[in-house]
This record gives sequence, C-alpha cells and structure tokens, in this order.
Amino acid sequence: MNQILVVEDEAVIRAALRRLLERHEYRVSEAGSVKESLEKYDIDAFDVIISDLRLPGAPGTDLIKATSTPVLIMTSYSSIKSAIDSMKMGAVDYIAKPFEHNEIIEAVAKIIRENPSQRQVNAADSEDECAPITGMIGSCSQMQELFRRIRKVAQTNSTVLINGESGTGKELVARGIHDLSNREGQEMISVNCAAIPENLIESELFGHEKGAFTGATATRTGLVEAANGGTLFLDEIGELPLEAQARLLRVLQENEIRKVGSVQSRKVDVRLVAATHRDLKQLVEDGLFREDLFYRINVMTLLIPPLRERGSDVLQLADAILQRTCRRLKAPTMVFSEGASQSIATYTWPGNVRELENAIERAVVLAESAEIGEELLAIDMDSQPELQRMDHSAPAQSQSVEPIEELSLEDYFQRFVLEHQDTMNETQLAGKLGISRKCLWERRQRFGIPRKKKTAGESAG
Repeated sequence: MNQILVVEDEAVIRAALRRLLERHEYRVSEAGSVKESLEKYDIDAFDVIISDLRLPGAPGTDLIKATSTPVLIMTSYSSIKSAIDSMKMGAVDYIAKPFEHNEIIEAVAKIIRENPSQRQVNAADSEDECAPITGMIGSCSQMQELFRRIRKVAQTNSTVLINGESGTGKELVARGIHDLSNREGQEMISVNCAAIPENLIESELFGHEKGAFTGATATRTGLVEAANGGTLFLDEIGELPLEAQARLLRVLQENEIRKVGSVQSRKVDVRLVAATHRDLKQLVEDGLFREDLFYRINVMTLLIPPLRERGSDVLQLADAILQRTCRRLKAPTMVFSEGASQSIATYTWPGNVRELENAIERAVVLAESAEIGEELLAIDMDSQPELQRMDHSAPAQSQSVEPIEELSLEDYFQRFVLEHQDTMNETQLAGKLGISRKCLWERRQRFGIPRKKKTAGESAG
C-alpha cells in the first residue's frame, strides 16, 4: 500500500484529503506544518508528499529540500508565478485549491507511476519493520512510523527523547528501544523524576558516600551506576531540578559519575532514554531547564501520538486491555456491547491509554454479566468538542463523520466560510479560497450564507 503524507494547516482540508485518499487505498499520515512533519515522520519513507504552499513557520517548498520523495504543492493562492516558482524549486506537480476529487487522485496516481524507484524503496521495507513492539498495539500510520523509528534508534547508542502526553505509554517505548538494542541482556533502570523528592534526587540518581548527609548511614549505589552497561530511562525529565541537571550533563559529556560526598569519579557506560510531556524548549526559555542539557538529550526524538489521533487503534487496544484485565482480576471473559464500543471509538480520551485502562478496569469490577455496557465505562461524552467527536467516531456507526468524509467543493466552501468569518474579513476569506471578493459574494448568495453583521467599532472588510 502506497504511503502519502498530507501537510496542511487547515484541519478540515486535511481530514477531507485523508479520507479521500484512504478510500482509494492509500495509507495516509498528517501534519500541520513542515516542522511537525519532520519531527513526527521519516519523510523519505513516503511515496508522495502533498503539501500546502503557505504553512505556519515555513513554506511547503522547504520539504522539497529535505527529501527525495516527490512533493505535490497545493495552494489557494493560485497563480502562474507561484506555480512556476514551486516547480523550479523541485515540486513534482502543482494543484490549486479548491480542487476536484478526481483531480487530486489522478495527480497522485501519476506521480507514483512516474516514480517507481521510490515506490520500490518503500515496498522493500519489510513487514517486520512496521510490526508492533512488544507490549504495544497499533496499526494506524502514526504508530507504524513510531515502530519503524524505534527499530532504527535501537540499533544505535544515541540518546533518545520521547515526547508524548501523559498516559500514552512512554515507558513501553523506552522498553522497546532497550529490548531491541545490543544492551538487551543488561539492566534497564526506570526512574520517574517527578516522584522523587527534590532533596533526595541527586542521591537517588548518583548515589552517596557514608556520612555525606544526615541519614546517610551507609554508602549507596545510585540508579545511574546501577544501569551501567544497560539503559537508563528518565521519565518526566523536565521535573529534574537544575543541580541534578548539571550532574546529568556531566554523565552524558564525560561518561562518569561522582557520588554525593565523594571526591572521586568513576566511569559508566549508560544509554540514556528520556521522556517528557512538557515543552522542554519553553522550559529552557523560562530558565527551568538547562539549554546545554536539552541539546544533549534531543539527539533522536520520538513522538507518541495521543489516543484521539489513532483512529480504530482505540478499539484494538480496548479489546486487548479488557482481556488482560479479566485475566488479572480472575473475572470471566467479557465483551463490550455495541453501545460501549461506539462510546470508546467516539470519546477523545484526554488521559490516553491510562484513562482507557482505568475505565475498563472499573467496568470489569462493576460488571454483573459477560457484556460491558456503555454506562459502566462512565464516559462523559458531553465534555469534548464536537469536532473531536466527529473526527474519531466509528466509521460505520457515526453519521457525523460523513460531512468531512464526503467533503465536496461546496461543502468545503461553506465549512471554511462559516469557521473563519469571525476571524477573517472578506478580503482575507477570498484570498484563502483563491477567489475574488465578487465571487465570494456570489457564492454566499448561492449557498445562503449571509455575511456576518459587523459590531460597532469593526472596520469594513
């Protein structure tokens, strides 16, 4: 199956393209900017990249310089000049928005036909490369990309930084890296930096000599030294105090540690895998995280997608968690009712896999039959935005998906105008749509979309 990356900052267009391409049996990944696409994916692994020209941060043409994968540029700002400029920079083709469905499908098919060598490279990737990591479940494109990257970084000794929301399974990723590395037979020491009191963290990590401080009645080996020859996993590294950060930096720079209260250093061979749910760059700017340490640990970055972005993976996970929970609690085998499955697929799971596990365990404990109904899951469906519910509903059971899935030119126009007319004037709306103000007015009349009345003080658009 050919793999396509869609880079587009408008969520509506991105969702429409994804579903259109998936209906034509393409495997689709998404990003909202050039920066996000480079951080989340190995962009050389795709057959085609479809990118908007104007994106936040950097133009879509920057992707051309970053990969040999063919890049199809799309833009609302349709002009001969921008088309020529994009093609000169190496774009394989150019398409103006809004476009017909068959137009984009034909363009993609042509690009793939004319670039067989790239397709062969992608096809040469073994199935094993995308196979799930032990303990992890996922078949969506983002998880397959994550599995691929885990296997790549595992073969190195590079420091790895895992980014992801709380509850996404960062320790499982770290375990996967360790188990697939040449350190597999050695220890992997896991440390939750947020769970250790600040006054004890240096002693816990680096050890201490007898008498180093009140209560140090014996010499103690630190967790860094305990991981010698293996892997040290520091979860929530953003919570480390600055003094401990300085000591950790020395470990990474010099491959040596010094116990609290000692004057002697000793060499260690440790592979560091760190994880955080926080924005370390922002912490650096706020003076809460050392810049030199940030660049030391940010060698290889892995991003775990939140559960709400993993599509049907949530149902696979739920079934696996349910069976595992039944075995652990020694309960009879259970199944989800149709309503429960619908709720699981529709809910956005802000607490990610951890929240899903807790909801299922609670349901198993309270269940009085072999079928778990949606009421036992206690999911608050009213607490999440409509767009999020729409985007992650079960395909066959939710009618709310259809407006995006079947998005036509008219649908796109109406949705775009309705969503942006509060923040854009008529000139900006017309520019984004690639049409004149007169054409915008005519389409408003045709589709019955009145222009928003201006409040007092608003300038004419």
